[in-house]
Amino acid sequence: MGVRQLFELSGQVALITGGSRGLGLQIADALGEMGARLVITARKMAELEEAAVHLRSQGIEVLPLVCDLSDTSAITPMVERALAEWGQIDILVNNAGATWGAAAAEHPLSAWQKVIDLNLTGTFLVTQAVGRLAMLPRRHGRVINVASIAGLKGNDPHEGMFTLAYNTTKGGMINMTRALAAEWAPHQITVNALAPGFFPSKMTRGTLEQSLDKIIKRNPLGRVGGDEDLKGVAVLLASDASAFITGQIIAVDGGRTSI
Repeated sequence: MGVRQLFELSGQVALITGGSRGLGLQIADALGEMGARLVITARKMAELEEAAVHLRSQGIEVLPLVCDLSDTSAITPMVERALAEWGQIDILVNNAGATWGAAAAEHPLSAWQKVIDLNLTGTFLVTQAVGRLAMLPRRHGRVINVASIAGLKGNDPHEGMFTLAYNTTKGGMINMTRALAAEWAPHQITVNALAPGFFPSKMTRGTLEQSLDKIIKRNPLGRVGGDEDLKGVAVLLASDASAFITGQIIAVDGGRTSI
């Protein structure tokens, strides 16, 4: 098989949670460009429709589905709807997530629970449903968890960020990736994680506005993530080019975790 064929995704279906904007939409762009049909989920239909218009303008087939992953009862019906439309799910990108900024001593329990429910429990339940209904029966699949470098280390107090719940969930997602990769490897399902550094997004807007100069100065490449920076590695992990890669965490952070 040639190298171009290894990266080809034609005939495959990708489900991307949190796919209406930010990193999720960036990944959707990439997988769609390589030929995948897409299912994108988010909480707000208006944002989903806007993303769908953008993707369809590039000739990408896309099904937008409203789903709040913190509502556990909505997850399996969403996966069933995707399967009813496209017949299969070959690639799952767990991107939906939330954060909360607060010093640990003042962190509200309700906010802690909100972040845990979405980032960890929601991710687990989507993966479980897709595995049970789509990937395990076919003995094929690629799971990509969008974690964060926040799950690999603590926050630098000089950057003024206090996101204990977020860091905790992303650390949990990283070990979920490793554990699930081992469990599902006999079924020919690979499970890997991306660990982005700082990317401008709606979720990070407040943090970046307050700390952008400090973040850039501490980053070896001297910038934050851009609109193209996740696309290549997402295609790698979604495609047959990564058939012998599983249980790995790839930092996409401009070298921030190298120092």
